[in-house]
Amino acid sequence: MLSLAENRFLTQTSLGSPMGQYFRQFMQPIALSRELPQPDCPPIRLKILGESLLAFRDSMGRVGLVEPTCPHRGADLFYGRNEQCGLRCVYHGWKFDIHGKAVDLPNVPPGSAYHDTMRIRAYPTVEFGEVVWAYLGPQLQAEGHMPTVPQLEFGLVPQNHRYVTKRLQQCNWAQSIEGALDTAHFSFLHMPAPSVANNENPDAPADERRLRWIREDPMPRFSIVEHDVGFVIGAARRADENDLYWRITQFMLPAHSSTPSTLPGENHYGYTWVPIDDESCWIYTYAWNPERPLTLQEREKLERGHGVVGEVGPDFVPIRNRANHYLLDRREQREHSFTGVRGIAEQDAMVQDSQGLIADRTREHLTATDAAIVRFRRAVISGARALQTGQPPEAANKPEAYRLRSGSWIAADGVPFEAVMQERFGDPVGKVDMSSARPEPFH
Repeated sequence: MLSLAENRFLTQTSLGSPMGQYFRQFMQPIALSRELPQPDCPPIRLKILGESLLAFRDSMGRVGLVEPTCPHRGADLFYGRNEQCGLRCVYHGWKFDIHGKAVDLPNVPPGSAYHDTMRIRAYPTVEFGEVVWAYLGPQLQAEGHMPTVPQLEFGLVPQNHRYVTKRLQQCNWAQSIEGALDTAHFSFLHMPAPSVANNENPDAPADERRLRWIREDPMPRFSIVEHDVGFVIGAARRADENDLYWRITQFMLPAHSSTPSTLPGENHYGYTWVPIDDESCWIYTYAWNPERPLTLQEREKLERGHGVVGEVGPDFVPIRNRANHYLLDRREQREHSFTGVRGIAEQDAMVQDSQGLIADRTREHLTATDAAIVRFRRAVISGARALQTGQPPEAANKPEAYRLRSGSWIAADGVPFEAVMQERFGDPVGKVDMSSARPEPFH
C-alpha cells in the first residue's frame, strides 16, 4: 500500500513532475515509423508526458519533433506545409527545420537578429525497430550526451522477424504496467469459464498443458533477481510429477517488459509504456522471433489481435475499449470465458481501466503474489527521487543491457531461480549475446 503522496509521486508524469523528469532521462517511443510513411508527408499531433508536440518527416527522411506553436503570432504549425526540409507556418511563412531553427522568415528584414536566434523547442529523434524514439530530457545533456535507444531484442532482429504496433490505454501508465508484471492473474483473468472442462484459449500464446498448470495453481512462488536495468521475475507453479513450471518476466527501466509464456522456438512478446498524460498512455507492443521470419499466418493473427497485441482501429484505439465496455458478453462469460471479453490484451485493459483513471493505492491490500509490483514501485520511485538529488539513472546509458529475454521453462522442484535462468537462457538474468546484430534500415 502507498500513501496518497507516494501514489501521486508514482503516477504524475507531466512536465516538471519528478516522475515525468525521470522518464525524460530515457529515450521514449513517440510514434510508429509508419505513421510518418514518407518524406514531406503530413505532420502528426502527439502528446507525450503531458506535452503537446508535432512530429514530421522532412525531405531527407529525417524525423523532427517540435513544439506546435509558431513563435510569430502563435498559429498552430499542425496546419503548416511540410516542404523542402522544413515545416512552414501557413500564416506568414515562417519555416523551421527538424532542429527547431528558423530557416526562412519571409517578413523579417534581412539584418534582423531573428534570422540567427529564432527557434522553436525541438527534441532529437532516432528510429529503431520501426519505432521513432525521442530524447525529451535537458537539452544541455543532449549536446553530446544524449542517451542511446535501449537495444531491445525486437529492434535488433531483421524486419521480417518482427511485428510492431501500439494501442491506447485509458488509464494511468503505472497500473497498466503493474498488470503486466503481475503474472498471478493469469490463473483467472485469461482462463476459460469454470464450467469449461478443457484449458484451451486461442488468444493465449501457450498450449493446453501450460494453461492447465496455470489454472490449477493460482498461487505461484515468486523469485526476483536485479540486473543493470531493472529486474527479472520468476513465478513457479506446480507442474506434473515433481516439476515446477516457471514463467519468467523482464522489467526494464523505466517502463519496458516482456512476457512469460515463450518456450524455445516460439515467438517472443514485449511492450513499452509511454505516458500521454496522467490518465492515459500508449503501449507499444511487439512480437518477434530471433530464429526465423514471422509467417504470413502469424502476421494476420497479430493484425487481428493475439496475446498482448490487441485489436485496434486505424487510430490505434482498441476496438474493445472503455467506451463500449470492451464488448462484454455475459453469456460468453457464463459459458465459455472467465471474463466474457475477447482478447488477452483487452482483458488486461478492462481490469486495469476498472481501477480508475488513476488507481487509489491507499486502499489496496497486497499479498505475496504482488512481490513484483512492490519491487517495481520501489525501483521507479527511488530512481525519480535520486534524480531530484542530482543522480541521473545509470540505466539510461546502458543500452546493451536491455538485450534480455523472458519466457517459460520446466525444472525440477528445488532448482534455484538463478539456475533455472542459466539453463533456460544461458545467463543468470537472461542476457542475449547479439554483439554482431545490427538493426536493418526500413526506409
